[in-house]
Amino acid sequence: MRQVVQLDGKTLSMKDFLAVSRDGAMVDISGEAMERVIRSRAIVEEHLRVGRPMYGINTGFGKFAEVSIPEDQLNALQVNLIRADAVGIGQPLPRAIVRGVMLLRANSLSRGYSGARSEVLMTLVEMLNRGVTPVIPEKGSVGASGDLCPLAHMVLPMIGEGKAEFDGTVLRGAEAMEKAEIPLLILRAKEGLALINGTPVMTSIAVFALEGAINLARSADIIGALSAESLKGISDAFDPRIHEIRGQRGQIESASNLRRLLAGSTRTTRQGELRMQDSYSLRCIPQIHGACRMAIDYARQVVEAELNAVTDNPLVFENGDVLSGGNFHGEPIAIAMDTLGIAVSELGNLSERRMAKLVDPAHNHGLPAFLVIDGGINCGFMVPQYAAAALVSENKILSHPASVDSIPTSAGQEDHVSMGTIAARKALQIVEHVQAILGIEWMAAAQAFDLQPKTRGGEGTEAAYRLLREQVAYMKDDRVFSEDQETAARLIASGALVDAVEKTVGSLD
Repeated sequence: MRQVVQLDGKTLSMKDFLAVSRDGAMVDISGEAMERVIRSRAIVEEHLRVGRPMYGINTGFGKFAEVSIPEDQLNALQVNLIRADAVGIGQPLPRAIVRGVMLLRANSLSRGYSGARSEVLMTLVEMLNRGVTPVIPEKGSVGASGDLCPLAHMVLPMIGEGKAEFDGTVLRGAEAMEKAEIPLLILRAKEGLALINGTPVMTSIAVFALEGAINLARSADIIGALSAESLKGISDAFDPRIHEIRGQRGQIESASNLRRLLAGSTRTTRQGELRMQDSYSLRCIPQIHGACRMAIDYARQVVEAELNAVTDNPLVFENGDVLSGGNFHGEPIAIAMDTLGIAVSELGNLSERRMAKLVDPAHNHGLPAFLVIDGGINCGFMVPQYAAAALVSENKILSHPASVDSIPTSAGQEDHVSMGTIAARKALQIVEHVQAILGIEWMAAAQAFDLQPKTRGGEGTEAAYRLLREQVAYMKDDRVFSEDQETAARLIASGALVDAVEKTVGSLD
């Protein structure tokens, strides 16, 4: 039986979001939320009855806000808004992200501040439950009045236009809705605007980027520990006393993880035993990973708040006030995703440096060059490091913040835009790159593990090594590495690495 997630506009969690968007859980609306929606619509209807001017309801949009719209053209105003804003460019967003977009818009409408009829909300719910997924091009949003352009593409099938995927096939919007037996909407005053003003596209993408980043923070500790062990790293650098007197929470957590991962290892060394200090890529893992963790945690706080945010405009309050504000502006998500992208990029930077150390005979403390016995006829791990370096370099370009850019739109009415959807898309791409970078380091560290004397590894590092070796064999002679790299990246991205290690050492911080 499919899980059911009930929306009330206030309590949607990341877990519930992913259950619906990725795993196909059903959606329903709480009775209290539905009552709020009905009251909100009644306020709009009353204001329309007495002819009160309300932005975007009986006026034009943006620079046309001062243009009054006659009563007999109010429905046409909303349809024209959707058509005018559906100017997306590029490849379609993945199905899971689009389902997340629809879920977030439904959750926001259920707060009862948007003035849309209950039929509008329930159309979104039925599309989610029956598997109608609009085709939304990935590019075209500047994140100013939220995600106007991609959200317009979300709405098109609801009114019988655009395209949508149903039962594995992309169809015309009207056909998809007909096959799913969902009635088409006739948009009324305020409803087009209520559907497309807001941040659900950038937020949906941000949730997937954030989920990946949280997993990568733990994965980086695991793989970093395996590399440190394979290089006979100095465990004193992870002594809790060092980290406690600095007081940075993320650093303390990462150091704690490293100690648990390396517990019982006979492969690490003590300072002065072989050398006094390790290079920063080993010695400073807690400091660097810890800083990344705190940045990711900041992004988490922003995204979790936005899951239940009302980002429409204008907003309809229970006392009858209809107020125009700027909750649609994507700056909170933009800055959070730029920060997330930088943090995850740094996890990749450090990973590549550890791997470069593993393959370099001048710095790998006695391991064979490029981690291969018969060097010369074999290149070993020489070129996988090139691939990681390429991704690291691309991440540096992607890490330039989108939020510091702004190109005014709507003849200067929207004179600062957030570029939040661009920031979210970049962050997600960086996450995918770092999954691959860490996968390559994991393979190199396991290879080095095999080239060391057969002594005992740490409880966590042994679990990580065993998981990889179940699917990726030791490399005696050169072979095509791309499939192995995909396997390692997939084990990281799916959470399988963290799960396998946590079964041995308990939950990581």
